Amino acid sequence: MPQLQSDIDDDAGAVNDSRTAEFAEAVLNGLAHERRSIPSRFLYDEIGSALFEDITKLDEYYPTRTEIGLLRAHGTEISECVGPVETLVEFGSGSSRKTRLLIEALNGLATYVPIDVSEAFLAEAAERLEADFESLTVSPVLGDFTKTRELNGIQPHRPLGFFSGSTIGNLNHQEAHAFLENAAQLLGEGSTFLIGVDLEKSLDVLIPAYDDAGGVTAAFSLNLLARVNRDLSGDFDTDRFAHRALYNARERRIEIYLESLADQIVHVLGQRFDFAEGERIHTENSHKYTVERFQDLAARAGWTPAQVWTDEAALFSLHLLLLP
Repeated sequence: MPQLQSDIDDDAGAVNDSRTAEFAEAVLNGLAHERRSIPSRFLYDEIGSALFEDITKLDEYYPTRTEIGLLRAHGTEISECVGPVETLVEFGSGSSRKTRLLIEALNGLATYVPIDVSEAFLAEAAERLEADFESLTVSPVLGDFTKTRELNGIQPHRPLGFFSGSTIGNLNHQEAHAFLENAAQLLGEGSTFLIGVDLEKSLDVLIPAYDDAGGVTAAFSLNLLARVNRDLSGDFDTDRFAHRALYNARERRIEIYLESLADQIVHVLGQRFDFAEGERIHTENSHKYTVERFQDLAARAGWTPAQVWTDEAALFSLHLLLLP
């Protein structure tokens, strides 16, 4: 059975802040289940965030370059559709490479509010953007963008939300619906929302994007176990686990696992976990949509689909949503 929170907090001083305590609870609970899992949001510590940036530059990883192409090609049209925007709120900002293109296209922008779990990435992005856009005020929010309820006291009027990279695909449909509802409450009436959504496609394009030949995605996945070792007194041998990317046709999603390569015993915060050879830890999903299915999801969460842009190969889409 998982340890109680009080037990976790007392274990060798390993858990010393609320974010680490949340990580500890998620790991111990997830590993205790028959179908083991760790939520994907914990992939993005500072090392994981840097590794993901490396992934976005790979030849196999089409989403980033395709989305950048769409922003470059349609930035002016997007700006015309949303009108003057004083405040841009980005969910899961990362390094803000794509955000720069959007900022350059928007009219009247005064404040940029990035929300991210990586303090280092937030600080780096804020420093770069404030240096490049002298009239722009950057007000970072450190936290989980799916749960953020307020923007450091900022009460924007008719803001534009931005959720790039098809990160919404990492959420199951219930979570995606809840996120869209929360974003509506956070942004408020009259707001607009620009969201990147990955589209269904052939597996010969899809699988390499999540299992590249150079092993960068594998390093990103295995860093989760290394993070458990660093933050939760774990003793995972990362050489005895392997990254697996599989397609679930029924759920229309890529599923990422860490697979045990041998029978082995692992400890986390003093708790023992026995792994059989071939046993897996589920770490991430990446759902793929059609344009119509995503628009239906957004509409059920209270948003009105207004416009969509796709590339010529129909790999990726940008959706503009309105909140009446």
